Amino acid sequence: MATALNGLKGNEKFDAIVLEDGYRPSDDEEFMNPMQQAYFLKKLKDWKESVVEESRATMAQLQNDSLREPDLADRASSETDWSLELRTRDRQRKLIAKIDSAIRRLYDGEYGYCEVTGDPIALQRLEARPIATMTIEAQEKHERTERVSRDERTD
Repeated sequence: MATALNGLKGNEKFDAIVLEDGYRPSDDEEFMNPMQQAYFLKKLKDWKESVVEESRATMAQLQNDSLREPDLADRASSETDWSLELRTRDRQRKLIAKIDSAIRRLYDGEYGYCEVTGDPIALQRLEARPIATMTIEAQEKHERTERVSRDERTD
């Protein structure tokens, strides 16, 4: 069975692309060819839908639960649970923004390329982290620079 990416908002060039079941981008192909673009677009949209659905479930659970436990220990436990859920919800909100940004980059033809060097990001990295914006090398350099500047501020 194949997956057709018809009627996607944002870019018609993906409309006619059909992904065969089990398709995985390969280093043997041209980097970010239309099949790879369609593959990562589907991956990003599926991920976003999963996160949104999880957020909906979390919010429904929070609305159903009550903080009116008569026992102080039970109430404290519930408040801690709520706090963790809300923190998770905030992380999910930030993740959705990153996914949306990756989808925009895909539509703009910038997806898969390092925002620092312009070099292609390894397909394995994009598989593992579809929202990646830098190559591993650029990311490591960025983190080293960040660590040094943070250390200098604390001295």
